[in-house]
Amino acid sequence: MVSLRVNRIHFPVTVLGPGRRIGIWLQGCSIGCVGCLSKDTWDTTGGQLIDPETLVDTCRRISGDVPDGITISGGEPMDQPEALLDLLDRLHVWRAALEVPFDILCYTGRSLGWARRRYSSILDRLDAVIAEPYLAGRPQRHPLCGSDNQSLTILSDLGRERLLGYPDELSPDRRAMQVAIESQRIWLIGMPRQGDLDALEKMLHEQGVRLEHVSWRT
Repeated sequence: MVSLRVNRIHFPVTVLGPGRRIGIWLQGCSIGCVGCLSKDTWDTTGGQLIDPETLVDTCRRISGDVPDGITISGGEPMDQPEALLDLLDRLHVWRAALEVPFDILCYTGRSLGWARRRYSSILDRLDAVIAEPYLAGRPQRHPLCGSDNQSLTILSDLGRERLLGYPDELSPDRRAMQVAIESQRIWLIGMPRQGDLDALEKMLHEQGVRLEHVSWRT
């Protein structure tokens, strides 16, 4: 069994797909998009190694066995194809035993064509994928995408039911972010507008709060 290098796991995530979701951020990225907001996930030696079986057990425990969906991000998930495939197989076994199945959405900074050529077996196990690299400075309207070259691709009937049209495209001033506090660290989850994080840091500084480390400048 090949272990996954994981940056963090969080539940519930409410801004990366419908319902109360499990968010899994994998560690390590060979792409390194300019302007990436999660540079803390780039280091291929960071995070922690977790075998897929243990990771699924953790997901079941933190969600009470009733997640609405699972969103896998990073880092670059396709940089760990063998372990990711193992994880997806185990997630399928888990959800097959549930009365109401959860959907599985995955991000990749690779192109959709590249993913289909190289890792069609992974796409076959997903309900939807958001592909293409992040391009800083490009406007973005879909709430699940970081830049407008990215798009949501539906890959299954369940994905069509859960994610097609989720939600209707939001105007730039209505994008949602989620705040989570874990182990004296603050996590911002979601897709901010251009400049939102710098504005937040400035606002906190004016109130006497200094951020020692931020992921978008790590």
